[in-house]
Amino acid sequence: MAQWSANINVMLKAIRVAGRAMMRDFKEVDKLQVSKKGPNDFAMRADQRAEEILQEMLFEARPNYGFVGTGGIETKGEDPTRRWIVRPLDGIDNFIHGLPHWSVSIALEYKGSIVAAVVLSPVIEEIFLAEKGAGTWLNEQRVRVSGRTSLDQMIFATQMPSGSKGDIATHLKDLARISPSVGGIRCLGAIGLDLAYTAAGRNDGIWCRDLTYWEMAAGLLLVQEAGGLCEAINLHGDPMKTGTLIAANGEGHAKFSKLVRDT
Repeated sequence: MAQWSANINVMLKAIRVAGRAMMRDFKEVDKLQVSKKGPNDFAMRADQRAEEILQEMLFEARPNYGFVGTGGIETKGEDPTRRWIVRPLDGIDNFIHGLPHWSVSIALEYKGSIVAAVVLSPVIEEIFLAEKGAGTWLNEQRVRVSGRTSLDQMIFATQMPSGSKGDIATHLKDLARISPSVGGIRCLGAIGLDLAYTAAGRNDGIWCRDLTYWEMAAGLLLVQEAGGLCEAINLHGDPMKTGTLIAANGEGHAKFSKLVRDT
């Protein structure tokens, strides 16, 4: 296994503590399904508690770094070049419904670039991590994006909007255009894990619209360090700024990005 930096070790320590707290809460969700108020408020409080744990531990270890949490709320640090970007509970709807597909993520940004990332899937105890120039790892094993090249054999992830959130019409057009040409499309409800799975070759790629940068920050580095490519749907844009994303393995990216952009 690679020798990790002190920052990665700080991130691992914090995310494990937050993950254990989230798991304690997750085990209580089923008991709330029949209550009048339901688990929604409970999940929001669990999310907040996990963020407080992450912020406290990261600040204790690196008091000069900035911090961005849920909703993009930022606490400035004395060092303007470095900030933590965290997603305490990615996949909150899955969490609320007792589905195990949710995660906790931490990214470290340095001078506008993500240089370290950790994504934890607490229920199945998988930790994905990456550091600039050191590859992507899953539970101490090096992982890479898939080697598939034929779109009809490739599975892609996406995130569909719900209710009044996002441009549903555009997403439906995407599905109608992309589905006939690919092996399958999955919408599992946790972008951090979708990107981590792409990095590990479980998905062949992902496309999304209407994302926030704190949803994708950690996952982008995982894919890039695993040999994948990440771009905005607008070819000349930045995913972190535009909120749109196409990520795929190196061989399939050109074909898939053309398909996504062929509006």
